[in-house]
Amino acid sequence: MNPFSHVDLRVTDIDAALQFYARLMPVLGFTREFHGEQWKVFASEDALPRTAYFAFTEDPGHRPNANRIAFWAESREAVDRAAAVLRKTGATITGGPRIYQEYSASYYAVYFTDPSGNPLEIVHRTD
Repeated sequence: MNPFSHVDLRVTDIDAALQFYARLMPVLGFTREFHGEQWKVFASEDALPRTAYFAFTEDPGHRPNANRIAFWAESREAVDRAAAVLRKTGATITGGPRIYQEYSASYYAVYFTDPSGNPLEIVHRTD
């Protein structure tokens, strides 16, 4: 069983975030959408209550910080595909995709920020 349940993220502009995440989340396996007025939710295909989901809501006073959310990718190629989507969305890529030897010999990742400046990562590793 996947022990991950969900992430509740704050964004400064919900419309900009929705445009961004609507393109990125399906690439990461979050293919179902459960959007309400206050919360936008992308979920995996697993049945409730085991489904993992990523949600965000608008907070105009939100300020990004040093916390980072990292998403798992099934392969290096999946990281590369996600990076290509990030480039098309206008995301700010802050690193990679490349191997980060300082973490492990197989740590292949891309680091980026969303439209609100929240730092995120997509990673694949085998060790």
